Amino acid sequence: MEGTSTVPDASAPPVSPVPPVPPTPPVLLSALLAREDLGLVRIAGPSDPDTAIHWAHTSEMADPYPYLLGGELLLTAGVHIPEAAGSGTYFDDYVARIVAAGGAALGFGVAPVHDTVPRALVAACDTYGLPLIEVPPRTTFSGVARAVWQLMAQARHTELRRVTEAQQSLAAAAARPDPVPAVLRQLAQRVGGWAVLYGPDGAELARAGRVTVPKGAAGRGVVGRGVVRRGPGGQTSAERAPGGQAPGAQALAELAGVVRPGGIQGGATPSSATDTVGGTHLAAYALGAGQGFVLGVGVEAARREPGDHTIASVAAVLLSLLTGEHRSGSGAARSAALVRLLLGASPEAVAPLLGGGERWVVVHARPAGDGPAPDTVAASALGAALGSALVDAGGDVVRVLVPGDREPAPQAGWTCGVSAPAGPHEWAAADTQAARALARARATRTALVRHGERPALADLVPASDAEAHARALLSPIAATPALTETLRTWLSLHGSWDRTAVALSVHRNTVRQRIARCAALLGTDLDDPDVRMELWFALRDTTVPGSD
Repeated sequence: MEGTSTVPDASAPPVSPVPPVPPTPPVLLSALLAREDLGLVRIAGPSDPDTAIHWAHTSEMADPYPYLLGGELLLTAGVHIPEAAGSGTYFDDYVARIVAAGGAALGFGVAPVHDTVPRALVAACDTYGLPLIEVPPRTTFSGVARAVWQLMAQARHTELRRVTEAQQSLAAAAARPDPVPAVLRQLAQRVGGWAVLYGPDGAELARAGRVTVPKGAAGRGVVGRGVVRRGPGGQTSAERAPGGQAPGAQALAELAGVVRPGGIQGGATPSSATDTVGGTHLAAYALGAGQGFVLGVGVEAARREPGDHTIASVAAVLLSLLTGEHRSGSGAARSAALVRLLLGASPEAVAPLLGGGERWVVVHARPAGDGPAPDTVAASALGAALGSALVDAGGDVVRVLVPGDREPAPQAGWTCGVSAPAGPHEWAAADTQAARALARARATRTALVRHGERPALADLVPASDAEAHARALLSPIAATPALTETLRTWLSLHGSWDRTAVALSVHRNTVRQRIARCAALLGTDLDDPDVRMELWFALRDTTVPGSD
């Protein structure tokens, strides 16, 4: 009679798309032996603590080889053993066939057929290196199989929890101002290895974690959704690391080229590829829709766990979103708008190509606190969060042109200034409004500040008269842009020295000196609220050098 208990083999390379949950992990034989309720005892064979059991299988066949898949704890009561087995080669042949089939261990049940484990079987297991486990009479084979399943369920629950926690931490990292480095750091930490983002040209854009330096370089590769295999080459680690580069890093960079578009001559480009180099497991994942970005992951093979592939896949999806570029019809329309602007068209003429309606808002943003200058990927992620692909990541400030029907919301890790809605002919003024709103947001340590748009007393004065008066009033300081901008910022922040210094990125003493200089040149008392109000209206109603 044959009784079989099976689960998927977690060690086998995937030949189809990987499921969204990790495969059931194997059970260590040492964990099974530690179960006091079973009373199992190892009486022969190696005592390797890493011996893994993938399932339990009961068989009384003299040759169980055809029924084994590998990794089994084979259970037998010795019904198949002939009376004269001890004097011939029966046990040697029996154990040799189990080892040839990939069996992990042999469990022999004492009673009712045999009172003790045959000595010849013990000797054969020692000879062929097969762990031999004595199963006491009080323990049934079904009880052993149930214990295997229980341990597998516990391991699966632990692995699922690990994957879930990793998914949450990766998602949180993707929301940071520096999403790509943050995701790579979390990935490297979660899998206990290192992670690299490669650009379309193969250049290393970002790295996290410590590179493992393998010893030896013979390896075998498996390519997901493809037919490419990297066979044993026999090279030494030094031969695989030209130029003094760490051999693991060099091998991972080569593997990334396999999944990059055009990486395989005359064949379909796979979406993922793996390789093992000197005890280090390497994996490469193509990101996005064939734009050439690649995620590379290296983990010491001995430390690799079944859920690592799932965690890396989650990171690959997030990085695909962060690095992706819109190549749709809207992208073509934006390219057309740029070309027309360069050829002399007005903003009003090209605005319809952007598809955002007649009114737009400009957003200026900087990383909160003293964060690093934003890179292009972080800027693209901010634009996606605000609902626009029109992003300028030049310098320390990211500028985003957002359709007016979308209300910009505070973004975690960013300080933002938002202009009033404006038509294409007013975009330059809206850009100035957003810059001033950002300066105020930074000075007040507010996540988002909007430029106010409401009727004011200044609207009661004809624009031409207001501008003429403003120019005359500000003429003593108009030739010094630093003075006009300092005065404007200082007035907008209610005379706060510290906040003005933060907004202008200068020392507070510099602010005091400039304001004192303004008071002297204007010949007025800046402590007088009426004077402040008149100057504020003047600065709003005219464009003097340095006020934009």
